[in-house]
Amino acid sequence: MDLTTQNIMYCKSVGSKRADVLRKELKVETALDLLQVYPYKYTDRSKFYKIADIESEDTSVQIIGEFLSWETIGVGRGQRLSATFTDGYSTIECVWFGGAIKYLQLSKGVRYLLFGKPSIFNHTYNFTHPEITPMSKVTAQMTQGFEPDYVTSEKMKAVGLNSKGIRVIMRELVLQLRQQGVPEIIGADVLERYHLMGRTEALCQIHFPTNNAMLQKARERLKFEELFYVQLRLIKQMKRSEATEGFKMPIVGKRFNYFYSECLPFDLTNAQKRVLHEIHSDLKSGHQMNRLLQGDVGSGKTVVALFAMLLAIDNGYQACLMAPTEILASQHYENIRRMLKDTPVQVALLTGSTTKVQRKPIHQGLQEGSIDILIGTHALIEDDVQFNNIGLCIIDEQHRFGVAQRSKLWGKNPNKPPHILVMTATPIPRTLAMTTYGDLKQSVIDELPPGRKPIHTIQYGLDRKQSLIHFLRDQIEQGRQAYIVYPIIKENEKLNLKDLENGYNEWVQTFPEYKISMLHGQMKSKDKDAQMQRFISGETQILVATTVIEVGVDVPNASVMVIVNAEKFGLSQLHQLRGRVGRGADQSYCLLLTRYDLSKDTRKRMDVMVETNNGFRIAEADLQLRGQGELEGTRQSGVPFDLKIASLVTDGQILLIARQAAEDILHKDPNLEDSFNEMYKRRLDVLRMTIVNWGDIS
Repeated sequence: MDLTTQNIMYCKSVGSKRADVLRKELKVETALDLLQVYPYKYTDRSKFYKIADIESEDTSVQIIGEFLSWETIGVGRGQRLSATFTDGYSTIECVWFGGAIKYLQLSKGVRYLLFGKPSIFNHTYNFTHPEITPMSKVTAQMTQGFEPDYVTSEKMKAVGLNSKGIRVIMRELVLQLRQQGVPEIIGADVLERYHLMGRTEALCQIHFPTNNAMLQKARERLKFEELFYVQLRLIKQMKRSEATEGFKMPIVGKRFNYFYSECLPFDLTNAQKRVLHEIHSDLKSGHQMNRLLQGDVGSGKTVVALFAMLLAIDNGYQACLMAPTEILASQHYENIRRMLKDTPVQVALLTGSTTKVQRKPIHQGLQEGSIDILIGTHALIEDDVQFNNIGLCIIDEQHRFGVAQRSKLWGKNPNKPPHILVMTATPIPRTLAMTTYGDLKQSVIDELPPGRKPIHTIQYGLDRKQSLIHFLRDQIEQGRQAYIVYPIIKENEKLNLKDLENGYNEWVQTFPEYKISMLHGQMKSKDKDAQMQRFISGETQILVATTVIEVGVDVPNASVMVIVNAEKFGLSQLHQLRGRVGRGADQSYCLLLTRYDLSKDTRKRMDVMVETNNGFRIAEADLQLRGQGELEGTRQSGVPFDLKIASLVTDGQILLIARQAAEDILHKDPNLEDSFNEMYKRRLDVLRMTIVNWGDIS
């Protein structure tokens, strides 16, 4: 039976009951799907140990010997079987509990192969539930090469699909694989150029490697295959986007020029100029723009976005900017309206809080074309929001919007899709950007405006809180303001964390001479706005808040950011919070208040924050420490590719090679129409059925 279509139910040692569990737990349907469930580690079964050689609980070992004695102790659920095993020189205790006992058949005078991971009990090594096999039944495969271990779940173990059970199934499948083979999905020219193992051999070796060298070759091949198809699909989509007809915006007109020469209160950085040139090249090309704009906090992305919108307006189109929160949307609105106050450009704000009475003239102005720029939250994508001629959509902090929400923006102009500019203030490591946003052209503002002083970051242990209080008082006496951020709002007995409500009361008592605001996500919008305005106006000197202030609050006079229980925040979030200060000309500070007992990884996070202000370096460190699956932003956006074996943390070099290989193929044959590229097209069609089709949206 063909492995690519063979139902897992008909694989040897599976059956209907186990097949149901495998489908639910591993999302597999065919024998080939099962073969692509890769081991997470291996044990070298060619090595035999003596009991006296055991020196670690970390490594599984195998020993040949006999059982000297055994006895059943206790009754019911607490029953256990304790046996003494010898290798002829030393002895060790083996213990089995509960249901496992009834399946054991021990005999004296019989030599066994014992395999398991030792553990320490009462300062002595023993084995709990080791595998035992009479030497008469030991096969050559059991004591040769590397033995794979597989990740399982409790539901899988309940039907006998522990690591050993999966191993039995895989051994049979690999025998079948060696006889039948599977279709190759990488061209012979690519295999030869990059010295890659064939697919059939790679799948055999990944499960039961002959030696370490063959295992590494198999891993390299399968990682390349995975990343190659990710990149092939993304680059193909990018080329399709480049070929999609878009609104042509060649004119650099009077609004753009007037704003640049008369209204801009500072000079653009070279990085801003470069990015603006890249955007304008897209807008005047006649093809739809799909571009990602990355920039560190404070690098000036909003000004670049405004210039892009002015280009659209000068060419007769409307523009919109969608932000994830009302606070951020309002901030953008106030900033942009202030910068455009001496121009005829009409700007409107639309959020969930906009009343029915306020909405009517906005809807009318959009349909008539008298409103040039609409700024808002997800309210922008409501069906009754209709534009006269929308030409450019800008999405800020796009990872906070769902795919379905964003897709509605693309249909706001029935004639052609509007140009799309996606902005993020969370710098993305290169490998992650190439995989998550590989279908978007990318622009990076990698330069901060001149004169901006680096934020000085200091870590404080709880024992130095008095020193921190003294520092805060000194800053406020100089006329500065401070944020104090907490990880939770209310006290929680299960979480050993400082909470905002108690913290607020403590700070009020500590600083009776100052006025203090409080802000958190559970407050009503009007109350949040009132508290924020008190802080922005300088009426209050301290704002005690949760991470609701992470994005969008811009108070130039605020020079101190205190983060309480900083160890509970990820690196990217700490960097975002720190970016709320340093907006003015004064020296700014970020104070990380942490517990004493920090783990090794947490201490590394704090060290990175103290050492650098560079968001791209911080993003790389975050990727290294936490892995791509846990990175802030990626889980919300749902990286649209399930990487089974490749890692964006460790396989950057393979990713670059895979992308180059994909680019070479699509450069010669953009639509994969040549007969020798038909294999790639077929494979992409198969993958398209299992992957979220972001391409049709972005």
